[in-house]
Amino acid sequence: MKEADLYPDLKAYLEAQGYEVKAEIGACDLMARRGDEPAVVVEMKLSFSLALVMQGVARQALFDDVYLAVPVAEKGWKLRYRDIVALCRRLGLGLLAVKVGQGVEAHLDPAPYLPRKNTARAGRLLREFERRVGDPNLAGTTGVKRMTAYRQDALRCLAALAEGPRKVADVSNATGVTAAATLLRKDYYGWFERVSRGVYQLTPQGAAALVAQADEIAVLVKGQ
Repeated sequence: MKEADLYPDLKAYLEAQGYEVKAEIGACDLMARRGDEPAVVVEMKLSFSLALVMQGVARQALFDDVYLAVPVAEKGWKLRYRDIVALCRRLGLGLLAVKVGQGVEAHLDPAPYLPRKNTARAGRLLREFERRVGDPNLAGTTGVKRMTAYRQDALRCLAALAEGPRKVADVSNATGVTAAATLLRKDYYGWFERVSRGVYQLTPQGAAALVAQADEIAVLVKGQ
């Protein structure tokens, strides 16, 4: 397939809506006009790529209505569809999917992007930032356990139970973990077990973690 194979379907699609369509106007792959309405520009590529996005953004310096066009059957289209649409919407670009020889599907029209912040999620991230002690993770790594503020709280509780069973209130007072009761009860890591009402001790996994996480625990205990 060549980029030129997309043109007949795109031309027919726009002409059916009353546009006059011409190819290769300056640096534009396709330009269309309907009467005195603003011009529409379409940039084509055989796959959705950074190069295509950059072309579209460059055309926005000239015209408001800019579309990106790719074959609908391109590899990875279905897997990346939501991300592709989200990116185009954020940049104010339209998106056309071409079924070569069958027609065109309009997935998004150009429009100014009006972002709506996810304040709840942003709040969670800010709380995680404030609660996390130090900078224990390495950015860009994959396949490794992340040190979260929750895990740091669990490690504090782990250290507090190192000498044996204790009341939840004692653990909370010793560590400063206000949610110690919930953390111990849920036992996300398998480190804690209930001995009696309001009293917890370490499980064998917890005892092992106490040794394995000794360095991390030392940092947290020192910072309390």
